Amino acid sequence: MNESVKKEPDLLALDNQFCFALYSASLALTKSYKPLLEQLGLTYPQYLVMLVLWEQDHILVKEIGNALFLDSGTLTPLLKRMEAAGLLERHRDDSDERQVRIILTDSGKELKKAAKKIPLKILCASGQDQDTLMQLRSQLSELRANLTEK
Repeated sequence: MNESVKKEPDLLALDNQFCFALYSASLALTKSYKPLLEQLGLTYPQYLVMLVLWEQDHILVKEIGNALFLDSGTLTPLLKRMEAAGLLERHRDDSDERQVRIILTDSGKELKKAAKKIPLKILCASGQDQDTLMQLRSQLSELRANLTEK
């Protein structure tokens, strides 16, 4: 009798890496957003900032950073470019001048109307249904929470 030997997977093979599957999916997703966001004059990181501000305007830079898991060193140049583009204004906070408060301009608020079509276009491009993507989003949020606890 010749029993087949079960071969152990190569733990260092690229195709066996969860991190690479996630990274390459993220790249593909960001690439899918690019032409849609170019029509709005936004980069992907700027779009994420706008999503935060469309939910809650007049917030501190640190609150945007917390929502996006970004530090102020990454956010500040991004916000300066967005201010130069007329999408938002940066003001020192009245109660604490060390803090900077971000306020959407009328142009920034108007951009929300044009952006409303983006999620559906991305859903269609994904080839998945909304429930599947919502389950995946929940799993990824849980993964992020687990990894940031350590």
